[in-house]
Amino acid sequence: MSRIEEAFKRKKTLITFVTGGDPDVETTKKLVLEMVRAGAGLIEIGIPFSDPIAEGPVISAANERALANGCTTDDLFEMVKELRNVTQIPIVFLTYINPIYTYGKDKFFSRCKECMVDGVIVPDLPYEEKEEISSYCEKYGVDRIVLVAPTSKERISMIAKDAKGYVYCVSSMGVTGMRSNLNSNISEVVDTIKNVTSTPCAIGFGISNPEQAKAMSDISDGAIIGSAIVKIVEQYGKESPEKVYDFVKEITDYSADFVEMK
Repeated sequence: MSRIEEAFKRKKTLITFVTGGDPDVETTKKLVLEMVRAGAGLIEIGIPFSDPIAEGPVISAANERALANGCTTDDLFEMVKELRNVTQIPIVFLTYINPIYTYGKDKFFSRCKECMVDGVIVPDLPYEEKEEISSYCEKYGVDRIVLVAPTSKERISMIAKDAKGYVYCVSSMGVTGMRSNLNSNISEVVDTIKNVTSTPCAIGFGISNPEQAKAMSDISDGAIIGSAIVKIVEQYGKESPEKVYDFVKEITDYSADFVEMK
């Protein structure tokens, strides 16, 4: 059983996101460990990129800070290798197709295997072009995490039916960012996904508090929180790991469903 499959053995899985290298790689490593300690079941790490088109202002600014501080893809691979000495939490990289091309597709996915990165999310790779990376994912045992949005409509079933790891269900139109109201029809999207695949489905984009996290996990297999965490990192910098722990712990305390089942 893969680490991602193991994570979704929980009643519900809390997935948390940070931008790698913001404010520096050492702090990112501490953030991952604090989120694990607080009860996160899976970690997404964004590889900083100059044109992160799926991201709102909070995560875009984090990408800029990480790049300005000199963070590289190799730095993050090495960081994951170090993390594997102390945690087996599933780790998924969020990146874009251009950095994978630049790094070299075979080299990128072979390093994922070497460093024990469990999956990748590539928001700007359309379903019709999945073959650009799918063969490499299969070769090196890396799950290609697909994104499904309410606007996907008749494409939802097509995209979700061969999903691996988990389906990232986008709650709202637009880019990432904290929202006071989430799409009220998202349960219909989840139902469509569940009709075509047994792969778990987690909802992200806009979730920023315990109430929203519980509400979204109640209708899916988990909730994904990104911008709210990155905002804390922006505010507190190298002092942010403790603050992020408090925030994530508040969410897992609010919903016992996120607590690991023994």
